[in-house]
Amino acid sequence: MQLARPHVHKLALVVATKDRPEDLRKMLSSVRDQTVRPDQVVIVDASTESVPMVVQSFPELHVAYQRHWPPSAAAQRNAGLAAVDTSMTLIGFMDDDITMEAGAVEAMLAFWHAASDRVGGAAFNCLNSEPPRMAWLKNGRAASSIGLYSEKIGGVAASGWQSVTGEVSKTMRVRWLPSTASVWRRDVFEQHAFDEYFNGYSYLEDLEFSYSVGKQRDLYVVAEAGFRHYPSKGGRISQFDFGKIEVRNRLYFVRKHRLSIARCYTGLAIRLLMTLGAAMAHLNRAHIQRAAGNFVQLITPTSIVCDKRHRPDSSTTV
Repeated sequence: MQLARPHVHKLALVVATKDRPEDLRKMLSSVRDQTVRPDQVVIVDASTESVPMVVQSFPELHVAYQRHWPPSAAAQRNAGLAAVDTSMTLIGFMDDDITMEAGAVEAMLAFWHAASDRVGGAAFNCLNSEPPRMAWLKNGRAASSIGLYSEKIGGVAASGWQSVTGEVSKTMRVRWLPSTASVWRRDVFEQHAFDEYFNGYSYLEDLEFSYSVGKQRDLYVVAEAGFRHYPSKGGRISQFDFGKIEVRNRLYFVRKHRLSIARCYTGLAIRLLMTLGAAMAHLNRAHIQRAAGNFVQLITPTSIVCDKRHRPDSSTTV
């Protein structure tokens, strides 16, 4: 049963998907079952085999569907922005492997109804987030004092490493937002878009986007707007390739925003040692491959090059 809207905002959700038809179906089911539904859903599909049959199962959601190639979460989200109806005042992004808690959209819209113009973005609250690995090291004062890791929830350190938000018990202001489930004021996109340097498996594209917006606007996590994330095995890349991207994209982010390259390299070295430690402790082949990817990219000089299209501290515009 749909409730009357206690607000003036109109919300569109953009979903980038690739090779996860059943995950997408579950996600759309949870959106359909909301007490207040979004006004539009835009599906940007980069699957090897297109999934219009999934989309067609949800006529209640006013879905706009488009194919996109090549796969890239950043580019797919930008393409989805172009398909959002001009009457929408809020634009959200959702991963295809999440499910929304009952009443989540209603709670998010209630937040925006009361929000000042200073607020640029707000994330849904992840209720099943895993605790970060080596939390005792990341959350320690030593790591924070030398700028390797932020003690603050949702913080970004001088090294360019972000602290995860996890589940929050109250709505709070943060420095960056994951794109897993977030909503943005439409006028944000007059100056910002997802940086398509983060192509293919777009690791850290959400950190770069939200950190850029957060320099000008306030960002929040809304406690009452819950969701759950069930990371899918579909649409993934090899651990070796992820290890390379992990280094490449982190260094790019740090250079673009003029953060500390020295601290970033220190963090990357610690990350590599942590992965090797996990590989030896658990005889995990995936960790070995990831560490190998880290090492190969760390010794590649081009891993820290910021090309002319993406000068440091510049914002990519629509």
